[in-house]
Amino acid sequence: MIGSENYSGTISGSGKSAFVNSLEIDLFELNPDANFVILSFSFEMLSSKQVGRKLSYNLKKATSELYSAIPGKALSDADYSKIVNEVETIKKYPVYYVETAGNVDEIRETILKFSENEGKGKWVIIMIDHILLTKGRSGESEREIVSKLQYMLMEIKKYNRNTVIQLSQLNRDIESVERITNPALHYPTRKDLFGSDSIYQCSDVVAVLHRPEILGIEHYSTKMIPSAGLLFLCILKNRDGGIGVIIFKAKLEHNRIDEISFEDIQKPEGQQQQTQLF
Repeated sequence: MIGSENYSGTISGSGKSAFVNSLEIDLFELNPDANFVILSFSFEMLSSKQVGRKLSYNLKKATSELYSAIPGKALSDADYSKIVNEVETIKKYPVYYVETAGNVDEIRETILKFSENEGKGKWVIIMIDHILLTKGRSGESEREIVSKLQYMLMEIKKYNRNTVIQLSQLNRDIESVERITNPALHYPTRKDLFGSDSIYQCSDVVAVLHRPEILGIEHYSTKMIPSAGLLFLCILKNRDGGIGVIIFKAKLEHNRIDEISFEDIQKPEGQQQQTQLF
């Protein structure tokens, strides 16, 4: 992934935050000897909320449980000790958050300064959540801002060892009655991306997270896949690999998404095999 720019789009409620948290945690846990840092532009959510979701992921508890927000379900002393231990683990992850949204030039300057300081001599993974919250200058349209951001990030990915992962939402066409009622139109396409032309041109990988059950789709696509509890990662573009769909079990109450294969969708829990593209 060195030197790549990746884009992920979703509709609201599709598990984007769970996907990002899973990605961050897995990057560290699966690459313990790799020398990298994460610069996370968290424009949509406070960093404290991001940490809470990481705790939810690792401890398999809802954030409402962690915050003792459910009447009669206060955390036990044992639970609190587990949280403290998990916090010590998370503290070791070199993740740096930027919560204040800026314009394209300010984002570029932040990345360059970070690369020369905390990221010097390291592989820098830049995450932007989400791109439509990027500020523009007076008179700039959203499309102009997105396009300007893409070309800036394309330049940045050539600087030292940088990987860019940017997230946003889809336009509303995928929610139309025609798309919902016609299984052949269920899969997202490049036209569903806001600012699709510049995103497609500048990104090495383009993927869309789709959770069809929130649109009332009970059976997804012409394959008639039962959609309840599932999340589909549709890879629309991949310069160095294949395209297709990866299926996940959505356990969003714990901010988790777990891989599942097409053949194992209806198998009992615990009898699932490795995820497959189809």
